[in-house]
Amino acid sequence: MDLLIRGGRVIDPAQGLDRQADVWIVDGKIREIGVDVRPPPDTLQPPPRVIEARGCVVAPGFLDMHVHLREPGFEHKETIATGLAAAAAGGFTGVAAMANTKPVNDTPAVTEFILRRAAAVHGTRLFPIGAVSVGLEGKELAEIGGMHKAGIVGLSDDGLPVMNPRLMRRAMEYSCMFDLPILSHCEDQRLAAGGVMHEGAVATALGLLGVPALAEHVMVYRDIQLAALTGARLHIQHVSTTEAVELIRRAKAQGLPVTAEACPHHFTLTHEAVRGYNTHTKVNPPLRTAADVAAIKAGLQDGTLDVIASDHAPHHASEKDQDYATAPSGMIGLETSVGLSLQLYHDGLLSLPQVIAHYTAHPARILGVPYGTLRVGSSADVTMLDPEHVYEVAAATLRSRSKNSPFLGWRLRGAAVATIVSGEVIFERW
Repeated sequence: MDLLIRGGRVIDPAQGLDRQADVWIVDGKIREIGVDVRPPPDTLQPPPRVIEARGCVVAPGFLDMHVHLREPGFEHKETIATGLAAAAAGGFTGVAAMANTKPVNDTPAVTEFILRRAAAVHGTRLFPIGAVSVGLEGKELAEIGGMHKAGIVGLSDDGLPVMNPRLMRRAMEYSCMFDLPILSHCEDQRLAAGGVMHEGAVATALGLLGVPALAEHVMVYRDIQLAALTGARLHIQHVSTTEAVELIRRAKAQGLPVTAEACPHHFTLTHEAVRGYNTHTKVNPPLRTAADVAAIKAGLQDGTLDVIASDHAPHHASEKDQDYATAPSGMIGLETSVGLSLQLYHDGLLSLPQVIAHYTAHPARILGVPYGTLRVGSSADVTMLDPEHVYEVAAATLRSRSKNSPFLGWRLRGAAVATIVSGEVIFERW
């Protein structure tokens, strides 16, 4: 059935579009955007379904370019089906899945398996990210060419850094052959070794070993220099420090092919949140200082940071129910990402088009996927937002298989009310 979305505020940063309009979808494609669109009657076809969107924002489908779906190998934490259901509920029409599964996505066979599992869900699109190194061990390059042919859209050992600079250089050189971005987890493990939260006064007070900010930005500097040498497209993941933001800003000023992302938890929480020893606050990189939060917000404002990504990292309750030092790092984020990000709009830090660009045109450009826009003829992937919808984050209503979120009980303002992929409504909050 065709679809008519009527009377919403249509915002498409890729086209510089921001106006009240109707969106007419036919055969899974955008047919027309205009005022008072009236599809001609067709006696052979049923009339289009009409969604009244007054008071809502109609945007290109949101993309989250940093998620962990855990399948294959860790289905007790998340499956592709539950992860994509959580993505749809969060407003995402596409997600990029990291390679740290078991087996690791370092061969074409694993890439093909992941894509088959996603296709069976008939929901949010899944874009596989292939491993840089075999088994994420940082010793030899994975089958980059074969994985590219099988369908990966980027390369990353995320979950672990590529410590060997020679291997990272070779990976960048190979990535240029296939025009794949390198998504880099920037962490010097020798500096970070044993650390479980940000190094500072709070860690000292809590008796926990800290991770210095230096562990992040020395690797950001290294990878920027390797990108300058090789010409590879470098994307810095989950930026958390003031110094990293500044290094990326300077790289962009020099015209280097560098992009970067921020996660909602890194611009919402500080290391003060760890004081209760809630293991849901344990993430990698760790929650930093108020000054770092301010720097990340400034980076989103001026375009230094291109993307907002959740780093959705589900863990089973039994894994998080340990002491802080031994519990695994990571929190879920697909279903809270948009609400937390819209707070930047409500606080006057970003405009709605800016927030939307960080979820649509920018990640689509970086990943090289033909989405993130409502151009006529493009796939009808649409996210409808109600920026004023207030809801409480509750474990009972989360679609993710895991519930490891420090935002449980928070009241968020702004949410996706409908998620549409190829003209099919896959989630509604009515």
